[in-house]
Amino acid sequence: MIVMLVAVLVIFGGVFAVKAIMGKGMNDFFDNMPQPAASVTDWTAKEEEWSDAQQAVGTFVAINGTEVTTEAGGVVRQLSIDAGQPVKAGTVLVQLNTANELAVLKSLEASAKLAVVQRDRWQALARDKLVSQAEAEERATQAATSLAQAEAQRALIAQKTIRAPFDGVLGIRKVNLGQYLNPGDAIVSLQALDPIYLDFTLPEQRVGQIANGATIRATVDALPGRTFDGKVTAVEPQVDPATRNFKVQATLANPDYILRPGAFAHVGFDTGGTRKVVVVPQTAISFNPYGNAVYVIQEVPRGKGETDMQGKPLTGNKLVVKQRFVKTGATRGDLIAVTDGLKPGERVATSGLLKLRNDAEVAVNNKVQPTTSATPAPENR
Repeated sequence: MIVMLVAVLVIFGGVFAVKAIMGKGMNDFFDNMPQPAASVTDWTAKEEEWSDAQQAVGTFVAINGTEVTTEAGGVVRQLSIDAGQPVKAGTVLVQLNTANELAVLKSLEASAKLAVVQRDRWQALARDKLVSQAEAEERATQAATSLAQAEAQRALIAQKTIRAPFDGVLGIRKVNLGQYLNPGDAIVSLQALDPIYLDFTLPEQRVGQIANGATIRATVDALPGRTFDGKVTAVEPQVDPATRNFKVQATLANPDYILRPGAFAHVGFDTGGTRKVVVVPQTAISFNPYGNAVYVIQEVPRGKGETDMQGKPLTGNKLVVKQRFVKTGATRGDLIAVTDGLKPGERVATSGLLKLRNDAEVAVNNKVQPTTSATPAPENR
């Protein structure tokens, strides 16, 4: 039994010893195994002179725009709405039924005519002292009341003739012949499109950088490649305490009616100054919640005993990356300004950032370089 126990201990001890030796050797191999250089593209940070241009987003608003409605109810007897067509102010759009109102008007006009005749007769009699002045004034009051009633009836009839309140372009009508309209029911949209307003907001830090008369440039996603110029015509005097923004309104010419109310626009304007900035492609920036960083490429000498994956010795210098936190500023196209942490002439990695770490070796391959244009014009596919 003793011999058997000794033999078992020797055998199992040998197995565990061999396994431990093999595991340690494998760990030493992987710990000392050279890492392959990560392939990246690079860019040399450069200094450029940028004008102090600001960017914002806005919405087009019609100078005059409304849903045409009616003040008086009635049945639609006539429609003169050409959807999508321009109209002049005063053009009749809808005629409601006024047969009953016209009949009432005739009755009121007849009563007013008689009241006027009686007023004039009693005033003549009052001058001859045949009737009292109070009776003459009573007849005058009755005549004025009758005339006012007739005028009110004419105003009611006029309310049932719906006209365009201003020059503009009609939308799609929302009523039909024979339909009964209640006061306030929408009939058709009417928008004045030339010129057109562009409303946008800016942070309170920009209050002193824009004023009436400033030139702005607007672009619309629906019209790529086109720029529309306008002038600032109003600046909201109050800053919104909830958002700390203030509203600006610009006016743009729109003779072709291609800019429509409600459309989204990108707004740009110059504040008049220029400044020198260090720029790099936006792809070179690693955006993180705790701070933005770049990987600076540096050339350093190799250490003694460095080998490649096949164990062959390596000599000369190598490229490594150093992570550096930077402060970023404005963007322009594919470029971004670095306000602190980077100097002109330093090389930064512009691709493959996810596979990089501090002091990692890299190999530069610029066969496929990310776009780095200040005014990119991507192909519409």
